[in-house]
Amino acid sequence: MRRPRPPLFLARAVYRRRRLRDAARLLPVLGLFLLLLPLMWGDPSGKGAGQSVVYVFVVWVVLIALAAYLAPGLARPESDGEAGRDAQLPPSGGKSGGQDAL
Repeated sequence: MRRPRPPLFLARAVYRRRRLRDAARLLPVLGLFLLLLPLMWGDPSGKGAGQSVVYVFVVWVVLIALAAYLAPGLARPESDGEAGRDAQLPPSGGKSGGQDAL
């Protein structure tokens, strides 16, 4: 008997959680770019260093706020079946002691 084919499209909630996870993965890359940007402005005389310091702290605070905004959505499992999947795994064969070999 054939297994049913998986659906062609993901459910909306699963799709949004995956995009949220993608955004969380891109956050450090965005932060690195924004924090290195003042180095490209470079003024050898050192004028405007105060503006650069303020910019770095503003970027830092914005990155913290974005991470705090994304964090609650990352704490949820991707789907309802994923939360209980570990409990349903069959016991591994092999040793009789119940411990898996590393």
